[in-house]
Amino acid sequence: MSRAEQAHGEAADWLIAQAEGPLSAQEQADFDAWFNASEGNKAAYWRLEFGWEQADRVAALGQGPVELASDARDRPKLRWWIPPAIAASVALVFGVLQFAIERPFSGSSRSAAPVHITAHSYATAIGAKRVVGLSDGSRIQLNTSSKVRTEISAARREVWLDQGEAFFEVAHREHQPFIVHAGDRQITVLGTKFSVRRDGEKVVVTVLEGRVQLDELKDNRAMRSSIIVGGDIAMTAGAATLVTARSEERVESALSWRDGMLSFDEEPLTAIAAEFNRYNVKKLVLEGPSVGAVRITGTFPSDKPDAFARLLRDAYGFEIDDTEREIRVSR
Repeated sequence: MSRAEQAHGEAADWLIAQAEGPLSAQEQADFDAWFNASEGNKAAYWRLEFGWEQADRVAALGQGPVELASDARDRPKLRWWIPPAIAASVALVFGVLQFAIERPFSGSSRSAAPVHITAHSYATAIGAKRVVGLSDGSRIQLNTSSKVRTEISAARREVWLDQGEAFFEVAHREHQPFIVHAGDRQITVLGTKFSVRRDGEKVVVTVLEGRVQLDELKDNRAMRSSIIVGGDIAMTAGAATLVTARSEERVESALSWRDGMLSFDEEPLTAIAAEFNRYNVKKLVLEGPSVGAVRITGTFPSDKPDAFARLLRDAYGFEIDDTEREIRVSR
């Protein structure tokens, strides 16, 4: 059984216990400890609670007991059955990415609108950018050559950054986190502005406003967590996470791509060329280590590597060979 499945089973146990009546002081303490142990526990509880609330309004309850599997059998006061409509809601929350639960309107023959989880994928080509509006009011701005997947509903807000970089403006929802998955890192917020960049297993989180929680996951469990606030930049590689000292200027530079610019502060030309190459089909090629070691400070249009190469020629006397597919820079 995976950690996610275990969390869902434990969440169901607690919801059953709460439905039977008020928890004892010890049970409440146990629940609080379980709930706060991981973001996975919280997400499982919130998802199942939402599905339970919908099913609780469905007509024709009480058609006999239905068994509910659980791995948390050491709590003696829990009953191991639920009405069929609630069991259906458990199945929905466990296994369906897009669902609709119709329920009767109290005191009326009308039905409320279906509840949906909307799942979408978005991508950008090299040099392209795209702004995506989500149904919860949040926005995602995708940078060059990026891919994201989203699942948004009234009870769930999750995004998977499969490649590239994205800037998030998250609409605040009390008690409902917005979660971004990037490799083995998970970023959790309630409402703020931040970016996530993923290069393979390397992840960089830049926070413009508010704060985020950055977790390293192993087997779907949070192993190490860091809190990052506005002005911070966190860089991860393997098990290591480095959080820089607060610097609004560095954050603004890191996010300058949103305006079509690239900003550098004493960066080696090798790193600068790599950044330009992210945005352009025509690549900058540096010939010789002495060229790549030159450090440069400045702000340049991301889509004009040829103009940048001419600046290198004028400032440093480099030789520039501009062909159809690449711009070679040499001494």
